Amino acid sequence: MRNNLVSATLWFLPLVFLGLFYFYPLGSILALSFNRSGSLLQPFLDLLASAPLRGVIGFTFWQASLSTLLTLAVGLPAAYLLARYRFPGKSFLRALSGVPFVLPTLVVAAAFDALLGPRGWLNLGLRQLFGLDAVPIHFVNTFAAILIAHIFYNTTIVLRLVGDFWARLSPRIEQAARSLGANSWQTFRHVTLPLISPALAAAALLVFIFDFTSFGVILILGGPRFATLETEIYYQTTALFDLPTAAALALVQLLCTLALTLIYTRLTSRLSRPVELRAPSVITRPFPSRRARFLASVFLLFLALFFAAPLGGLAARSVTRLEGDRGQATSVQPGLTLDYYAALGEDQRGNIFFATPTETVRTSFLYAGSTVFLALVIGLPASWALARRGDALLSRLLDPLLMLPLGTSAVTLGLGFIVALNSPPLDLRASPLLVPLAHTLVALPFVVRSLAPALRSIRPRLHQAAAVLGAAPAQVVRHVDVPLVGRALIVSALFAFALSIGEFGATAMIARPEYPTIPVLIYRLLSQPGALTYGQAMALSTILMLVTGGGMLAIEKLRVVEIGEF
Repeated sequence: MRNNLVSATLWFLPLVFLGLFYFYPLGSILALSFNRSGSLLQPFLDLLASAPLRGVIGFTFWQASLSTLLTLAVGLPAAYLLARYRFPGKSFLRALSGVPFVLPTLVVAAAFDALLGPRGWLNLGLRQLFGLDAVPIHFVNTFAAILIAHIFYNTTIVLRLVGDFWARLSPRIEQAARSLGANSWQTFRHVTLPLISPALAAAALLVFIFDFTSFGVILILGGPRFATLETEIYYQTTALFDLPTAAALALVQLLCTLALTLIYTRLTSRLSRPVELRAPSVITRPFPSRRARFLASVFLLFLALFFAAPLGGLAARSVTRLEGDRGQATSVQPGLTLDYYAALGEDQRGNIFFATPTETVRTSFLYAGSTVFLALVIGLPASWALARRGDALLSRLLDPLLMLPLGTSAVTLGLGFIVALNSPPLDLRASPLLVPLAHTLVALPFVVRSLAPALRSIRPRLHQAAAVLGAAPAQVVRHVDVPLVGRALIVSALFAFALSIGEFGATAMIARPEYPTIPVLIYRLLSQPGALTYGQAMALSTILMLVTGGGMLAIEKLRVVEIGEF
């Protein structure tokens, strides 16, 4: 009876929050769409009868599958090196790989455009070096751009899920196999791979979910030739105003995501059981030979350049004056300039709802602070409930619900907020709380995925030993739980803050025009012609990149014994 009461108390606030701000808005927009169609099944019948829409569904699965395989191909060797070896810059590389994950899509698109676009650094250099008239590298609006951007975004998931789990495995198991005559490949195939397979499968599923629901990458870097479920929902809603078709597509997407998250939560529950945690100095070791050091250095250098080059190209563009409209130059003027940063407070076009970058940064930080507070208040009891060993069945049923916002169309959720939250007592359309609520939906799964494994990792014997020694419950929390979970709580807060600062999709739909966030202001600047506004966008994007990068560095410094999924 007491356990049931504790479970009900812990789950009350998270379920109420999801019910009011996820299921209710989503149900409202779906009900509105189906009511307009006049039939519940008609949108799905139209969907099955439409060859273009069937093609959209097929391409969505194809690009997500291929992107996932390529991400694993890049991330798995990196996860092995990070888990087993010591080398300079290890923490920096982990943090660098995590920066793209919390950057808004348009900033990443601007970064790739600054590096590989028609007037990007590489094309400019090749044209000037060889005297070419045509652009030698065509990157934007290609399928390759989609795949590379997805790898850029999601490799950090493999590093964190697989690498962290790999780092906790005792190397003595592999050493025992080698002593029995197994070579490196046999040891990996018959010993290591079966042990890391739950983490590998969980990482693959999570990467697939993010690629499956990708929006900005497809829309900006892929171009109009490539349509997925997410972009088609946006097109059907904003261009054709066909809410029944958009709702049918959204429901197909939601059902697929729900099935994937059910499998994912089952896999992650196998990764978060109490394990014997060992110091990294015991598990990691130097490279055994010069050849191994050379090969690892080549791969790690490639990985560092892969993550740093687009971000460095963006930063360089923000301090370089280029000739031509919107930075579309054929040459670079010598020398550096800070004019774009100095001009961040200027409004060249007299916009009615203009907000200076200083005001925008203040607004973004207020939204992010509110998001951190809400995400922790809601996520902590949910994580505690998931970590309770007596509620395994209930946790398996409710844990997937916390992942659903990540797999739901931001367009659908935004419309649901507008449709559902428009009358008392939930008339929030003009409220500044609407943006933190949307950001909390995005951040909550990351908070729970960081806190729940840390809570699960606390060995029950530690509590029993403390009680035997006479410790009161409050002393157990202070001297046992807090040292093990306190830093995971800070990491969760940093993740929520970084995600809120960089969130763009939902914010663009529901934020009040006079209170834009940093990504929304960047989008406004990018949408306006002129070299100055383009340079301002590059400068503000660089500032956002530095803020999120600092957050990822802090996360790496504060993580304890590699606990958590992120």
